[in-house]
Amino acid sequence: MAMSLKAEKRPDLRGSVTRKIRKQGYVPAVVYGNKTKSQPISVEAVDFLKTVREVGRNGLISLEVEKGTKHQVMVHDLQMDPLKGDYLHIDFFEVDMSSEIEANVPVRLTGEARGVSEGGVLSQLMYEITVRSLPADIPEEITLDVSSLAIGDSIQIRDVRGNVPVQVVNEDEETVVTVQPPATEKEEETEAAVTDSEPEVINEKEESAEEAKEE
Repeated sequence: MAMSLKAEKRPDLRGSVTRKIRKQGYVPAVVYGNKTKSQPISVEAVDFLKTVREVGRNGLISLEVEKGTKHQVMVHDLQMDPLKGDYLHIDFFEVDMSSEIEANVPVRLTGEARGVSEGGVLSQLMYEITVRSLPADIPEEITLDVSSLAIGDSIQIRDVRGNVPVQVVNEDEETVVTVQPPATEKEEETEAAVTDSEPEVINEKEESAEEAKEE
């Protein structure tokens, strides 16, 4: 069930008014959809924070604009101040509950990889996975247990697909997380490769010099 959030119409779009709205504890926003005309609104920052914590980043919200029409929406875009962490603007997208949509779902890793205790480095390459489903079926997060990963092991989308109850859009070959060898081993391998290649270069130069003398 969608959680309710109240909103107010925002007819004046001047920058000075927008700044005033933020100072009063509200967040400028807009609600729109395929069948919904874009409408500027504002919501209380505290209420919005509570709502997102309750339903999740991809959760459904019942947005009521000044005791009028209720819109079943999802947060499509959220702008935040990188320094203060304050909300700057929210895009609410009204969804059709009977039509599938695509959404990016956060990836959460659990457990401690076996390869890490062996000296490896856990590297998460994907922090979100794109899924396609009905709005009500979009998972809040996708949890992956990395406990069994040894050095050199990885989890790819093909390994995740069967454990997610909705359609995963990403390609099978995409790597979500991997355990890389220790940095020292990589450096030793690189140095060894460079050392092995140097004699070949020197020999090539010597052969070229001998050929020039013969000519």
